Amino acid sequence: MTYANEQGPLIKVESLRKSFGSHLVLKDINFEVRQGEVVTIIGASGSGKSTLLRCMNLLETPDSGHIWFHGEDLAAERVNINRLRQDIGMVFQSFNLFNNMNVLDNCTLAPVTTKRTNKEEAERRARTNIDRVGLSDFISAPVTSLSGGQKQRVAIARALCMEPELMLFDEPTSALDPEIVGEVLNVMRDLALGGMTMVVVTHEMAFAKSVSDRVVFMDQGVIAEEGSPEQIFGNPKLPRTREFLARYLED
Repeated sequence: MTYANEQGPLIKVESLRKSFGSHLVLKDINFEVRQGEVVTIIGASGSGKSTLLRCMNLLETPDSGHIWFHGEDLAAERVNINRLRQDIGMVFQSFNLFNNMNVLDNCTLAPVTTKRTNKEEAERRARTNIDRVGLSDFISAPVTSLSGGQKQRVAIARALCMEPELMLFDEPTSALDPEIVGEVLNVMRDLALGGMTMVVVTHEMAFAKSVSDRVVFMDQGVIAEEGSPEQIFGNPKLPRTREFLARYLED
């Protein structure tokens, strides 16, 4: 069965379930993302948003269900997850950079070691992406010398250096001081405008409202409601969605 084609979704989640011990975190999730689409996932803490994202590239192993990408089920036995994961970029809350390396080396390591890209090509691509996130002046800087916002932009550049088809963002601004959140969101807006397929778990409602093609509201381990930003923010169907968004709807 093939879902990742020109007509169908790039990635499709079917009947996904995930527990931690006796706690059921994801309850029969069905979800898909099409090429070039920007989908934001919103909801209260503990609703399952980050777990869903981490299951989409098998950083968490689902208990049951399917995740179709490039026509292959990532949850199946014997799938080459490392090869498929090269096409799925991930940006974490806490940057996950190599602190013993500078900016350039952080961005060239994975292409050279996992994609067997030659060093010259990896550096050319890295310089392009470091410039893309506005950090050309810091290309040789140790990452320990950077601000939180700069580190997150390096993390985005590093993911882009793998030339992914899909970018996953797990609350990429939650660890940042409020005054530097905007610099990261601006980079993400530029990626969206450039046609990058993105799934973003976020509490930044203004970003979700202005950049998303589709907004998914999760509640207690299920997708309670999804729709266009206009629908979710302007006319949510469910009382629980309205309750969660009350302070934003008042604005």
